[in-house]
Amino acid sequence: MGRAFQNRKESMAKTAAAKTKVYSKYGREIYVCAKAGGTDPNGNLALRGLMERAKKDQVPSHVIDKALDKASGAGGEDFSPARYEGFGPGNVMVIVDCLTDNPNRTFGDVRGCFTKTKSKIGTPGSVSHMFDHCAIFSFAGSDEEAVLEALMEADVDVTDIEQEEERITVFAPHTDYAKAKQALLDAFGEIDFEVDEIQFLPQTPTPIDGDDVVMFEKLLGMLEELDDVQNVFHSAELPEATA
Repeated sequence: MGRAFQNRKESMAKTAAAKTKVYSKYGREIYVCAKAGGTDPNGNLALRGLMERAKKDQVPSHVIDKALDKASGAGGEDFSPARYEGFGPGNVMVIVDCLTDNPNRTFGDVRGCFTKTKSKIGTPGSVSHMFDHCAIFSFAGSDEEAVLEALMEADVDVTDIEQEEERITVFAPHTDYAKAKQALLDAFGEIDFEVDEIQFLPQTPTPIDGDDVVMFEKLLGMLEELDDVQNVFHSAELPEATA
């Protein structure tokens, strides 16, 4: 699978306003994850990974605690996941994952981003079948065989394992996320995961250049500005000087 997982959307917290958006998105995602699987990170591995990622992105503890408190209560917002797919500039395939309390508003906002960048929003499944939905774990290590053995013993359907510069990256079906993570923790103890998440990886990259790059980056920027958007996955392969 190469290093395609690095193609994922990155939240850049360069200003106070941008940091607030990052905190808000993490808070919303933690709330939904805890609401669905419980507020105890030891019993909810998806929540545990999300909290660890939030801390690495310097999300304050009070933001995390507030989201957990809301999830443990009976009330609170009723966010639900929404996924939109389409084609961006240069025929790049795009998947937009959202958490929303108003699907009609969110769809209108996302569609507006596509329309204003000469892109086309599609129907569910229109591009996702061209992506692999993967659980990805990347961590320091050099014994690829030991990692594979631990995962195989736990009956994890490993898709791929890569080793590069004392770092191991494991790819597995998204449905095996919890099983794979637990197997790694059981076999090697506490691991400082560099990557610990579920992503869509394009099966075939789409090279773009020239004006398409400018318009594509505009599309990503507009989507990033939407509060409901949590992640954007795409197939774009940008020129080296631009990437």
